[in-house]
Amino acid sequence: MPALSLLIKPASSACNLRCKYCFYADEAMNRAVYSYGMMSEETLEMVVRRAIDFAEGSVSFGFQGGEPTLRGLAFFRLFAELVRKYNTKGLSVRFAIQTNGTLLDEEWARFLHEEKFLVGLSLDGTQAVHDRMRVDAAGKGTFETILSAARLLQAHKVDFNILTVVTAYTAKNIGRIYPFFMKNGLVWQQYIPCLDPLGEPRGRADYSLTPALYARFMKELFDLWYRDVASGRFVYVRHLENLAGALMGQPPEHCGMLGRCSMQSVVEADGSVYPCDFYVLDRYRLGNLNTDTYEDLTKALEASRFIEESLPQAGECRACRWFGLCRGGCRRDRDSGAEELGLNYFCPAYKQFYEYAVPRLQALLRR
Repeated sequence: MPALSLLIKPASSACNLRCKYCFYADEAMNRAVYSYGMMSEETLEMVVRRAIDFAEGSVSFGFQGGEPTLRGLAFFRLFAELVRKYNTKGLSVRFAIQTNGTLLDEEWARFLHEEKFLVGLSLDGTQAVHDRMRVDAAGKGTFETILSAARLLQAHKVDFNILTVVTAYTAKNIGRIYPFFMKNGLVWQQYIPCLDPLGEPRGRADYSLTPALYARFMKELFDLWYRDVASGRFVYVRHLENLAGALMGQPPEHCGMLGRCSMQSVVEADGSVYPCDFYVLDRYRLGNLNTDTYEDLTKALEASRFIEESLPQAGECRACRWFGLCRGGCRRDRDSGAEELGLNYFCPAYKQFYEYAVPRLQALLRR
């Protein structure tokens, strides 16, 4: 296996926020064990050693939750030391962390800068939108705390992206959210479509993102992004950058645009490994790095047929003029709970968006 990528959950599903749309809290409620507690130092060392032993060329360690910073800064300092200890092959190593930002302070910021972590900071836009969904355990909004964390990361020159979950409220307010981000120098942006709870019909919650709202959101975001890019102003919007790359024949780095699932190697706090962050469920468990090698996990992945099953099967999908760009989209958005995966829930939105944006994007790329 050439490169290896891991997504580690050192605090399992534990979190100090109570975001109303949290997909991982929903997943945790749909398995036998809601939380696996805090990852031990022994499990961390085994995860690092097995990953570096197996990887060739490069290895990426990402941390997510729940809220990963709940595990404490000392745990992450130990992690960095263990990587240096075991990386005798001279692998290219990358670090990343996704955080709600509430626990970040000067010491955290210095560490993240020194160890060259790429940080994904969750901020859903303006205060009115963010505080509607991202609240703490007391039900209070967290906007001011997260904006302060962003300024702290900027001051310490930490590389970070803003992670924005696209809900119904986000979709209706992107015309305010995008300018707010740009005004505050938050030019690295990722917009992540909201998921409805497992097993429930989509579009029923007040925050649910419907295909109609998603189409509206993507077209308005594209107009805002296009105006800035065409005028020479720098801004990075992950989905649009991947789309531009795909039009130029480059493979997308966004897994939802690959046309099939890839092995994310999601590692829960007890060392258990799963193929995808959207499928950290009992039936998809591949093994445990405390007892199993990566060769064992690879065999379990092949036996599960998780990747093969993710390939778009619907004839309507493959016959679509936009299939080469969309490639069926994320598996979770094609999973209705039926025996076989169907069309992407957002298929109507993607069709509208590509029809709307691709001609102008092609013209921009020619220039």
